[in-house]
Amino acid sequence: MAKNRSHSGKKTVKKGKENSSKHAKVKGETDDMKIPPVHDFKVEEISAVRENLLSWYDANKRDLPWRKMATRSDLNQRAYAVWVSEVMLQQTQVATVIDYYNKWMKKWPTLQDLAKATLEEVNEMWSGLGYYSRGRRLHEGAQKVVDDLDGEMPKTAATLLKELPGVGRYTAGAIASISYSEATGLVDGNVIRVLARLRQIGADSTNQHTMDTFWSHANMLVDPDRPGDYNQSVMELGATVCTPKSPDCSSCPLRQQCKALCQVERERQMSASKLVEKVVKKEETETLLDIECCADNCKLCFDKEEPWDSSLGVMNYPRKGKKKPPRQEIARVCVLCKKCSDDKHRFLIVQRPKKGLLAGLWEFPSQTMEEDMKAPDMLDIIDSKYNTSIEAVQEKHSVGEVVHIFSHIHQTYSVEAVTVLEEKVEEETESEERRWVTKEEFLEAAVSTAMKKIFKAYEKSLDDSKKKVTKRKRESSGDDPGDKKKQMSINSFFKPKN
Repeated sequence: MAKNRSHSGKKTVKKGKENSSKHAKVKGETDDMKIPPVHDFKVEEISAVRENLLSWYDANKRDLPWRKMATRSDLNQRAYAVWVSEVMLQQTQVATVIDYYNKWMKKWPTLQDLAKATLEEVNEMWSGLGYYSRGRRLHEGAQKVVDDLDGEMPKTAATLLKELPGVGRYTAGAIASISYSEATGLVDGNVIRVLARLRQIGADSTNQHTMDTFWSHANMLVDPDRPGDYNQSVMELGATVCTPKSPDCSSCPLRQQCKALCQVERERQMSASKLVEKVVKKEETETLLDIECCADNCKLCFDKEEPWDSSLGVMNYPRKGKKKPPRQEIARVCVLCKKCSDDKHRFLIVQRPKKGLLAGLWEFPSQTMEEDMKAPDMLDIIDSKYNTSIEAVQEKHSVGEVVHIFSHIHQTYSVEAVTVLEEKVEEETESEERRWVTKEEFLEAAVSTAMKKIFKAYEKSLDDSKKKVTKRKRESSGDDPGDKKKQMSINSFFKPKN
């Protein structure tokens, strides 16, 4: 391995100075971690990446609310603001997060405020954002900081990772670098995409060796003077310029260091010159080295079964492993509506278990169905599970199927609607896991997006039903507009001409 590479652990760059001691070693990374030259960075490239990226970031960074809050003088407040934003941004678009973030910080501006909240309140605030375990763990983390750490946030990536529930390497690195200026890198989807294209890393990006390489690069490249800004600049570049589809390579500040773009340009030149041989200077060999020039056993190159696709260009990178298809699940759901004396309809919702998918959220009574299982009687299930007996049903109809796709589950809900009168409902005992709510209360409760889709389908089924009833009444009374048109047409036909 070349002596000037920072992976050796002996020479790293801080604008000409050594800074290896400030970088935290990551899982799988060793002082003599071997990375093939074509996938590695030279010393001069490290300086160029830092300088170009930070200059671009200073001129182009988006005005986001958490970036303002991350400049507060109180370190605990700064870290809390970053923590909330990073948790919300996991697998969620920035545009969606902004409104949720502003509402959250207005309701719970400090760690202490969040620690005092109930899980129910947290779930209600998180409703619609998805991946609800994120909000729960954030709440648990705030309580731990207040109860066990005297209200003081851990001050390093290592202690953040160790002390706070739900905080992984990425979140720990983000909080530590942005809030405390710790020179530690971080890796998320945007960073993976940027690094994979810069160094032509075509291996499965979810593979452990590939991921260790990304973390090694991230820790090496982070600017020790501005680690928080540097980390945000890489993510910003991936989110706005080096995007998954239609990347804007012409405006990229790292186009001179991008080997994927170099590969695209070289292929274009070779095609234009009809593969005319060109002499490459010896000192340029490493820069122009094609991906196939790596050793046959290189773990960072393309899988031979999935070669470079010239039509994709830089979008060949990164490569992701094949996802397992989501498992198929079917559930029976009952929207039980109670007509009350105050002329307001109320709906029965029940609370999910405290652990597992959508833990602690509220939903309409449901029952998961096994394959070839006979559809269960939902009123019997409501009676046995929630001690709510229905003496007589006023109306019952099928709403149809509602499909919702979770990250790993393709869920089909078979929905039925049941309407009963208030006096026909008998509840044996009080229960914290069962509530009757109005439509307004339902929409404000901690319910999942899937349940809101079901309620929307339910309301549509009622509208459709009303339209059918109205149409039948018109037809039975002879008031159908179509009949009138037909009659007028016949009268015109037989009307004598003048």
